[in-house]
Amino acid sequence: MISRRALVFGLPLAAAGACSAPQTSSPPAMIASKRFAGLGPRVLTLYTMRSVSTGSGAHSSLLIDAPSQRVIFDPAGSFRHSTIAERNDVLFGVTPEVEAYYVSYHARETYYVIGQTVQVSDAVAEQALDLALTNGPVAQSFCTNSTARLMRQLPGFSSLPQTFFPNTLANRFRKLPGVTSREWRENDPDNKALALAEIEMQLR
Repeated sequence: MISRRALVFGLPLAAAGACSAPQTSSPPAMIASKRFAGLGPRVLTLYTMRSVSTGSGAHSSLLIDAPSQRVIFDPAGSFRHSTIAERNDVLFGVTPEVEAYYVSYHARETYYVIGQTVQVSDAVAEQALDLALTNGPVAQSFCTNSTARLMRQLPGFSSLPQTFFPNTLANRFRKLPGVTSREWRENDPDNKALALAEIEMQLR
C-alpha cells in the first residue's frame, strides 16, 4: 500500500467514497478552458470503490476517454477542487494527473478502488461522453444506477445489469471482452476532508 503523501511526491495512481455530494456547476468559460483530450487509445474505465473490511461496494463512476475530451462521470460524487471544472457530475480536464488524484482521494484505510478498463471505438467513446454531458445531476445513492444506465445505451454494453449495487455492476463489467483490471489501496486516515486539502495544495 502507498500513502497519499507518497503519491503527491510522484508515485502513480491510488483511490473510494460514498455516493453523496452537492451539485455544482463551474462557469462555462472555465469548463471550456479545462478541456483535455488524451492521445488514446479510447477507453472506458469503470471505477468501483469498495469497503476494506466487508468488500461491499460504496460508489461507481466512469472515466470516459473520448477523442474530443477526457472526463469522469462521477454521479453524486464528492470529489471537488478549485482548479477542476464540473457540471452536473461531469469532471472536465481529466489529465492523467487529475485522474490519479481522483483515485487517491477515494482510497484510504477503509476503502480501496477497482478500475476496470475496456478499449472502445471513437464513436462509442463520444456517445458515452454525450450521454454523460446530457445526463443531468444525480441524486444521492443513484451513482451505480446512473452509471449502469449510461453504459447500457452503448453498443456492446447492453448486457450490463440495471442495478443500484456497485459490485453487481463491476462483476458483470469484468466479463466483457478485453477488460483489464487494476486495484489501488492507500493507508491514509479515513478523512476525505484532509485528503481534499492535500490535493488542493498540490494541484494549485
